[in-house]
Amino acid sequence: MTQSRAWRCGLRAMVLACALLATAAHPAGPVIYEKASAYGTVVITDEGEGLRALRFGRDGVRQSLVKPGDAEYLGLAYLPAALAGLALCSEPQRFLVVGLGGGTLPTFLRHHYPASEIDAVDINPVVAAAAKSHLGFHEDARMRIHITDGRRFVESVKRPYDVIFLDAYGADSVPAHLTTREFLAAVRRAVHPQGVVVSNLWSVAIDPPYESMVRTYRDSFDELYVLRVGRTNNRILFALPRRESLNRSELAARARKLSATKHFNFNPGQLIERGLISADNEAAGGKLLTDANIGK
Repeated sequence: MTQSRAWRCGLRAMVLACALLATAAHPAGPVIYEKASAYGTVVITDEGEGLRALRFGRDGVRQSLVKPGDAEYLGLAYLPAALAGLALCSEPQRFLVVGLGGGTLPTFLRHHYPASEIDAVDINPVVAAAAKSHLGFHEDARMRIHITDGRRFVESVKRPYDVIFLDAYGADSVPAHLTTREFLAAVRRAVHPQGVVVSNLWSVAIDPPYESMVRTYRDSFDELYVLRVGRTNNRILFALPRRESLNRSELAARARKLSATKHFNFNPGQLIERGLISADNEAAGGKLLTDANIGK
């Protein structure tokens, strides 16, 4: 390893450590649920003031922050930004959420789109059980949990979804098989031509393949918007299977109209005005990710 490469690796490690420390800035409260799984130990902590957090391990960062009984509570900053992507799909009826976590996204969607069909996918049955037993998540006739690998589920989709949320990510990375051109081709087939794919990623400061992931999204879809989430290292991607070249003001106006219509308790238009950044710049230096070259 060259000296410059070693320096860059060391810098990334330091940035990652600082970012994860910031994410876990609030110390974990008392543990109220803990169970080992094939994908790590699932822990639920009581954060006080009616809040509960889902973590992987007692010292893990908060993967979800939930207020059971409050369907509109969005405790993590990336969630309102992700929901701003709903402005790119008119009156969605079918949602897919890959990565259940604490159930925050599907619970919010059920509240604001009560007649919709919602499928939530998680590979970890312990996460699903904990969400139902301790985080207030409830299935119903039109909102179902599927315990399987997210890619396997997407590849088997027969009826397209209006909105697909990809949020099956860990503390510092995306599972490699959910980043490739082949996977995104399956996602594109699974989304309605007038729909939108919303993906939650870590920036390059946390996840070095980030630029390559953005490049692969850009090459797999006809339109791509990237949203920076405040001062965090989260980046939200809105990917469209059609051309729809909206500028910042036009996209923000759609988001404000959505919020007014659905009575959201946050301003997605403001998030877009402040956070929209160039997809081309974010993809600079990235390479196309394929099943054959991931990890190389």
